[in-house]
Amino acid sequence: MRRTIFVSMILFLSSLSAVPVSAQFTAEEIAQRPFWEDYLKNAEIVRSEEIGEGVTKPLKLYLQQGDVQAKACWKNPSGLRSGLFQEGWQYEIAVYQLDKLIGLNMIPPAVEREFNGKPGALIYWVTSEYSLLDLMEKKISIPEAALEHTENMKYLARAWDCLVANDDRTQQNIRYTKDWRVILIDHSQAFRSSKEYAERLVFGRNGIKKTADGKPFLFRRLPRWFAENLRKVDCENIKEAVGSCLTDKEIDAVCKRKVLLLNEIDAMIKESGEAKVLY
Repeated sequence: MRRTIFVSMILFLSSLSAVPVSAQFTAEEIAQRPFWEDYLKNAEIVRSEEIGEGVTKPLKLYLQQGDVQAKACWKNPSGLRSGLFQEGWQYEIAVYQLDKLIGLNMIPPAVEREFNGKPGALIYWVTSEYSLLDLMEKKISIPEAALEHTENMKYLARAWDCLVANDDRTQQNIRYTKDWRVILIDHSQAFRSSKEYAERLVFGRNGIKKTADGKPFLFRRLPRWFAENLRKVDCENIKEAVGSCLTDKEIDAVCKRKVLLLNEIDAMIKESGEAKVLY
């Protein structure tokens, strides 16, 4: 049974569907999450190696349980980076739990796992074909059939980073599969909770981040289900989902940003019409 699950995941990630799906994981893969969470917690760590990129110096771990082999990324950053902002491995787990709560389905499974006597986050290694950096540096063109989907996912990723206050989205941690589904990785610098990040979104009309010429990064259209699911979630839901991964202050900041994000969406709808904003 476990061998079957593993093979189906690999086939899913390497498929070449002509029509991109709406998010990274399908209903079948979502149903397999409990298996992979248990696997990450309990599989034997066969060996490790440095990944060679990322300021947090993550490790690639090779795992085996029975006849199922897989890879995972292990991270354990903690504390203030450069004395400016909080960084933590527990944010990787919190963002995965929020992904499940909201139904984003773009974040790989992540669990707490000790390695070399230290606690950290162990994140399932999802195979991807390109990073956004690859596309830019190697001048790789997105196929015309996938352009609308990847553009939509760009806006959804921005909205998501607004909710979790991820001000560190780089071109390396936006990943594309062969069939142009989108994976979001690396959230150890998310969940900023200072006054600025509780009162403003990272992106949007009044967003913290701006283009080189001072213009805002917008999310022009979003899936209807994302807005609807966001409206259904309250602070109790969020607190229950993230458990002890976030402090009360960080959870409160998420709740405030949820309101700001919905207000931004409502303002877009009022100005442009619901049909142009939600699909």
